Amino acid sequence: MSSRSCPDWPQLMEIAPELHFRHCTLREVQLPLEAFKETAGVSLDAVAICCDVDSHVFYAEHTDPQVVAALQGTHWIDLREWSSPG
Repeated sequence: MSSRSCPDWPQLMEIAPELHFRHCTLREVQLPLEAFKETAGVSLDAVAICCDVDSHVFYAEHTDPQVVAALQGTHWIDLREWSSPG
């Protein structure tokens, strides 16, 4: 288990066992350009997003609200949307 694994990993494993949520910096994640523009003022080196980087799924409860708003309309998906039926 990574030291940067989300502390809510037991709960997240029940929702999405195939995903691995880690707390990452925006620099590590390399947001889409349209989202990056919307995150002015958020440090690229601060832990600001909880996500499965490979699947582009983020956990909004542990993600900076400005980043959550910036990801709307991109290929990144909120876990609540990803796990909802339909």
